[in-house]
Amino acid sequence: MKVLRFTLRLVLVTCWILCGLLIIALTYPWIGLSGRLWAKKYWSKILLGLCGVRVIQRGDPVLHGGVLWVANHISWLDIFFLNGVRATAFIAKSEIRRWPLLGWLVAGAGTIFIERASRHAVHKVGIAMQAHFAREQAVGLFPEGTTSPGFDLLPFYANLFEPARKAAVQIQPVALLYFHQGRRSDLAAFVGEQTLLESVWCILSANGLSVEIHFLPLVLQARAENAPPRAALGHMARDAIAAVLLPNT
Repeated sequence: MKVLRFTLRLVLVTCWILCGLLIIALTYPWIGLSGRLWAKKYWSKILLGLCGVRVIQRGDPVLHGGVLWVANHISWLDIFFLNGVRATAFIAKSEIRRWPLLGWLVAGAGTIFIERASRHAVHKVGIAMQAHFAREQAVGLFPEGTTSPGFDLLPFYANLFEPARKAAVQIQPVALLYFHQGRRSDLAAFVGEQTLLESVWCILSANGLSVEIHFLPLVLQARAENAPPRAALGHMARDAIAAVLLPNT
């Protein structure tokens, strides 16, 4: 049964990714920014349905104006969960650009890639973030810098909080919790030496996979005066997410 479920979903997901690439190539030059954001949002929602993942949203996401969404990072699915709520430009490691199909897709959808080996990487990404904020768009950041199984939080790198602080946009923490058959699970986690194909197998063959997305209170209001330094904002965001992931600590 798992093999049959995986095969059917893989065919559907592959066709939908190819469809997404065609949408980017054939319509993005003509439909304007609002059309591209609409297409990205609803394409992502359909992808999650084809993957068999149920999405449970809690809290009040910022749906208008510039915002930095700061989230814990567990799986390659994370970007599509948030895109399904509001089209978002994510900051991602440049290696993702080389992934088959998915890499081409996220590149075409406006992902901001960071070359971690470059001395000027943070500065270049900051300029790109500022441009998105100027257009009142959402930017997504995974400040742990890598994925985790989802039961704990790694330290946050706060450098990329600074462009949001300078632009005086809202910063909203977001906690992602994965469940399988109703229990917290790391089944969808893309960690360690696991390959992308192995991760795709785990997700597409699973039954009863779901995610809770918790949109938490802002740690920085728009146009806030005397905003805390970026390190303090990083600690505030991490503490808010930890309170949901690790409620008994």
